[in-house]
Amino acid sequence: MREFNLYAIIDRLSSKSKDLVEIAEALCKGGADVIQLREKTLSTKELIKAGLKIRRITRKFDTLLMVNDRIDVAYAIGADGVHLGQEDLPIEFARKIFDGRKTIGISTHSLRQALLAQRNGADYIGVGPIFATPTKPEYKPVGLKFIREVRNYIKIPFVAIGGIDEENLEEVIKAGASRVAVVRVLMNTEDICNTTRTFKEKLMLLVKKYKR
Repeated sequence: MREFNLYAIIDRLSSKSKDLVEIAEALCKGGADVIQLREKTLSTKELIKAGLKIRRITRKFDTLLMVNDRIDVAYAIGADGVHLGQEDLPIEFARKIFDGRKTIGISTHSLRQALLAQRNGADYIGVGPIFATPTKPEYKPVGLKFIREVRNYIKIPFVAIGGIDEENLEEVIKAGASRVAVVRVLMNTEDICNTTRTFKEKLMLLVKKYKR
């Protein structure tokens, strides 16, 4: 999990209800390093069915597959791990369920939460929302300062998330991030593959520029 830069989150609402499997394949072809399956509009049965197809695609492209919140779905489809929120199952119980064999990420919205996640054994953390985002309207933006704090105090990999797009990407990397998670900037486009490729190229140039 240390060797990734572009973390793409699948969201049918942001993609105007495009097919999940087609989205995943386009993201993989475009160069996404990690795909997170975060879909709340499907039944468990439908989600597992789609997840199994996505798992085959991510294996083909050697792309990591994470599942948001749903440990049961992650286990059923053989995902690489699960991403948990602050109100989800505590990491120590998730670790027991997976018998220590899966990657576990935690969303954090403050330095205190980030330090606690690190202490509890998270493999990586999400930090944000950096900017306001319609996908998480209930959370107040934490701003670029949070990235600087995490870079100074956190030793495990972290990924910046929340309202990140082509216009503010340089600010995020300059503040100290080298990994970003995005939803709308890739989903809300007609050509997901090409948009992903272009965004990844810009991201890697900025990471190199600021030597992250």
